[in-house]
Amino acid sequence: MKPYKLIPVLVFTILFIFACDTKNTQITKVADYNNYLKVKENKALDFAHAEIDFWQKKFDKAPNQSSYLGIIASKYATLFEYTGDVSHLYKAEELLTKVNESYKYSKVAAIRSLARNYISQHRFKEALVLANKAFAIGEGRKETQKLLFDVQMELGNYTEAEKNLNAVKDMNDFDYLIRLAKWNDHKGDLETAITFMEKARDIAEKEDNKTLKIWSYSNLGDFYGHAGRIQESYDCYLKTLAIDPNYSYALKGIAWIVFSHERNTKEANRIVEAIELTHNTPDFYLLKSQIAQFEGNKEEALHERNAYFCMQENNDYGAMYNKYNTLIYADVKETASKALAIAKIEVNHRPTPDSYDLLAWSYLKMGQNKKALEIAEKHVQGKTFEPKVQYHLAMIYKSNNKMNKVAPIKQELLSSIYELGPNMEEKVKQL
Repeated sequence: MKPYKLIPVLVFTILFIFACDTKNTQITKVADYNNYLKVKENKALDFAHAEIDFWQKKFDKAPNQSSYLGIIASKYATLFEYTGDVSHLYKAEELLTKVNESYKYSKVAAIRSLARNYISQHRFKEALVLANKAFAIGEGRKETQKLLFDVQMELGNYTEAEKNLNAVKDMNDFDYLIRLAKWNDHKGDLETAITFMEKARDIAEKEDNKTLKIWSYSNLGDFYGHAGRIQESYDCYLKTLAIDPNYSYALKGIAWIVFSHERNTKEANRIVEAIELTHNTPDFYLLKSQIAQFEGNKEEALHERNAYFCMQENNDYGAMYNKYNTLIYADVKETASKALAIAKIEVNHRPTPDSYDLLAWSYLKMGQNKKALEIAEKHVQGKTFEPKVQYHLAMIYKSNNKMNKVAPIKQELLSSIYELGPNMEEKVKQL
């Protein structure tokens, strides 16, 4: 699998990737995207199924050809990408494990593929072990260093991540530019991040590479939204869908514009429910819960939240939704201890500023204000620029009577209501 396919500009946070515009100006037009809500065929899915059948038959006739399993695994990854069905991800893992075992973990490409599968599962420490193993073998080092950058960023090992980024520097390389954009976004320099993502887009367009164009357009849609450039964000999502009408990620982006920018809850729900027919994952229930909450329908909001947890009970998502689970549990006094337990696991799995934020927030919600402040000042403050984290910081400062630190954060957050979502507007104003 191509490395850029699994480098989330912001991993499994599709509900919180936009920012900075609360004016209710109309951006979207139903006529622009309505046909994409009714697409009945998916050529990519059909092709993936056909390929699985073809290569499985070949493998059955020649079971010593482990490379066939690698091809089949890549097609299961495609199924996961388009459907959200986590069983496809685990099937890909099973096949990639067999491939690596047959080669005794000596083939770099196979090792990297399994590592990327682990990244999708949020098994970052295991992914790092594989990435280091691939690097030690030595073959294709630049590709492995790109993988190492991705893993180190997820683990919060930013010094090591930067070293690997510098090692693959090439301003004409798409893979390098998208990682450079991610690095600058991490540092809080969104303007520079957008510049590099635009350069990556230019390369994709020059090469007329469908996969790269889809990736760069959809991620630019995220970045533009984050910068408050909502019209450009919308246009990028439409460009994505024009290439691949089944690319649900772009439709999710449009749904968020309709909800958070235009405050059109009925239409946002219609888009989400259309996506769910083909790509069903727990986070959609959270978005519908947010929409119901904004409408003042507490019963429906609770129903959707319960559906979110029910889907997790019926499917093994591992650690993929730990962040969302922590935030939900922390908001209810009776389940705050659950939030704390998950937050501790997250810090152990990936000691990033965002994970420490979950830990600090959980302690705050359990009434341990000073403990929350201690963690926030040591591990979060000045190390991440995500608005939801900044809101948590402001609340922690407020609970510890550090109001001088709350005011500047509040001003920033007032310009980030679009990313935070309409339900956060009053909460920010009350800081």
